[in-house]
Amino acid sequence: MVKKEKIKIAFICVHNSCRSQIAEALGKKYLSSFCDCYSAGTQVKPRINQDAVRLMKELYQMDMEQDQHPKLLSQIPEADIYVSMGCNVACPTIPGKRVENWGLEDPTGKDDQSFVKVIRQIEEHILDLRKRLSF
Repeated sequence: MVKKEKIKIAFICVHNSCRSQIAEALGKKYLSSFCDCYSAGTQVKPRINQDAVRLMKELYQMDMEQDQHPKLLSQIPEADIYVSMGCNVACPTIPGKRVENWGLEDPTGKDDQSFVKVIRQIEEHILDLRKRLSF
């Protein structure tokens, strides 16, 4: 029996410090049985947004800093699906690969309610992606 390779999904944002990191964490939670999830940026911040880290711990008991860190697009494997978080990132042109734009507002510098709204939107997108990719 031949083992099928997992689909690779890359969540892309400018600084790879907030929305893309949240998407990577939730992708690992909901898609890990058939997908490998990564996040990256076209630039990077020195660490993950601390409000995102705190709220993901509160909402999902997930510590993103345990196994995630900001990284550049060139530091992750080539993906089958690239998802822009909606920050006008110029995603790479990859023939035969799929690109989606989720159009999410950046909650950085805003209140917890704004963060939770974006986290829930990311979760909805991840669950929708799971339905579309299930086979």
